[in-house]
Amino acid sequence: MRDDASMTRVVIVGGGPGGYESALVAAQLGAEVTVVDRDGLGGSAVLTDCVPSKTLIATAEIMTLAADSGELGVRIAGDRPAPGLVSVDLGVVNDRVKRLASAQSLDIAARLEHEGVRVIRGLGRLDGPSTVVVETFDGITESLLADAILVSTGARPRVVEGAEPDGERILTWEQVYDLDELPSRLIVVGSGVTGAEFASAYNALGSDVVLVSSRDRVLPGEDADAAQVLEDVFGRRGMQVLGRSRAVSVRRTRGNAADGVVVTLADGSTVEGSHCLMAVGSIPNTEGLGLVESGVTLTRTGYVEVDKVSRTSARGVYAAGDVTGILMLASVAAMQGRIAMWHALGDAVSPLDLATVSSNVFTDPEIATVGVSQAQADDGVIDVTMIKLPLATNARAKMQGLSDGFVKLFCRPGTGIVVGGVVVAPRASELIFPITLAVEHRLTVDQIASSFTVYPSLSGSIAEAARQLHTRT
Repeated sequence: MRDDASMTRVVIVGGGPGGYESALVAAQLGAEVTVVDRDGLGGSAVLTDCVPSKTLIATAEIMTLAADSGELGVRIAGDRPAPGLVSVDLGVVNDRVKRLASAQSLDIAARLEHEGVRVIRGLGRLDGPSTVVVETFDGITESLLADAILVSTGARPRVVEGAEPDGERILTWEQVYDLDELPSRLIVVGSGVTGAEFASAYNALGSDVVLVSSRDRVLPGEDADAAQVLEDVFGRRGMQVLGRSRAVSVRRTRGNAADGVVVTLADGSTVEGSHCLMAVGSIPNTEGLGLVESGVTLTRTGYVEVDKVSRTSARGVYAAGDVTGILMLASVAAMQGRIAMWHALGDAVSPLDLATVSSNVFTDPEIATVGVSQAQADDGVIDVTMIKLPLATNARAKMQGLSDGFVKLFCRPGTGIVVGGVVVAPRASELIFPITLAVEHRLTVDQIASSFTVYPSLSGSIAEAARQLHTRT
């Protein structure tokens, strides 16, 4: 291994957010960069996950606006948009989804080419901590020597025995975009972020949705108050949520009358539908990469172990993204990749700080969080003061006919330093940003309270929450 001053050859295995963002940083710092890409630049985030699902959700948002606009004086025939004047052509929606995903992937390819990054389409595996062997899709085998290697191979949907997807009626979230018609009755197995997002979207698009949750509530990993708001909304919009109901098998049904699915639950009961979406977690793509043989330690569940600057246990080998199992978000993958290259190439670097990472659940309403959680506060992990303001009291929310949601802010007693927050609202993914800035830069509630907000605006509730947390000494 050469010293940092002469470290120039970087090989990246995987072209997702962790891979292509690290490639851009390495190229900027003067390295000779090669990306070995198997599935398409952008990875699952661009091709089968984030970009496609949020594009689908964008259409669902329009349907929800139409459905819930009666208070504003908008009149639509029928009880909900689907049976009335407003409906969805899922074939057109999915064509748009795939077209936008492909365009985004091509944009990434053009950017990498412009920055002088070499992209090889094929399969890469480590042959020790300083060599990557590539089998290209053209049938050529090439060995690439590297001063630094980054593994960013992502993860794939977990498949449950007895509920194997067939791509037609039993689906993973990567397969739903091949549907030409809206499922008449969609059973979603799994109430985590992915399951909740798709359940929310298809319910808005007009499907009859049943959400099967093995836990006692939806979104068990999110703020409990936020999850309750969402579950209440689901119920009001006609979705059936089956709590504490573990699915043990899914099978196809074929007959003269219908072609569909039957989901069998652990208590022996069954749920019938036209389609089933399995959203039961992910499996890291670490098989066949030569990781263990090259000195890279994996966790018991197969994820790559990394430290806060993305180093693995093998010298010169880094990892980023879903393959590490650390907050499986595209934004975190990208930051892990950048940090890896800053560290590997001797640039200034700060370790990954998960306390400042904001995340969002793209349901309707959205749920955005950053920093300290309610569970940490309740468990005494950190001493905080908290305020929760219902969205229904916000003037702009009243004008828009919004009543579901809230703004929650956490600060340290005494200093008033903001350490976390939760927003449940339309476009919560945008509203969380000022709270993220406050957490990142250790702003106080008084600093937020003294900043101007537009009137009327939903962001005004953030400033109001800060004002209510003010304590005079």
